[in-house]
Amino acid sequence: MSGSRQARSVARLAAVQALYQMEAAHAGVEAVIREFTEHRFDRDMEGEPLAAADEAFFADLVRGVVASQADVDRAVAKRLASGWRLERLDATVRAILRAGAFELAHRPDVPTEVAIDEYVELAKSFFEGGTEPGFVNGALDGVAKDVRPR
Repeated sequence: MSGSRQARSVARLAAVQALYQMEAAHAGVEAVIREFTEHRFDRDMEGEPLAAADEAFFADLVRGVVASQADVDRAVAKRLASGWRLERLDATVRAILRAGAFELAHRPDVPTEVAIDEYVELAKSFFEGGTEPGFVNGALDGVAKDVRPR
């Protein structure tokens, strides 16, 4: 994986974590971005250096999801099974879907397959062996059909 692609993958993971943290702690977007920038990026974990993150991409994702949350949530909710509401989903799945839907709708520079694959991989890392990765794949594929002309 190229350095810039890996940096974006790390940024996506951080964005999902930041969105989760904002919802769980009712923290503001700029405070969470500042915390990640000052205290989480360019650190090591258990003695191993973390891969560099594309910090501008991270901040764009987090700010974008927050600024467009009503539209993002509608796009995701449209692709949930009948009777399901976004609030019923696990908070981590919700954060993954929000970041993925925002990226699909607002980052045309990122190929559809790349965006979906990245968020499915994140779901696999959080929910090893669970059904969540398939759910994320199906939901984001549906969002992509709605927001990206093929």
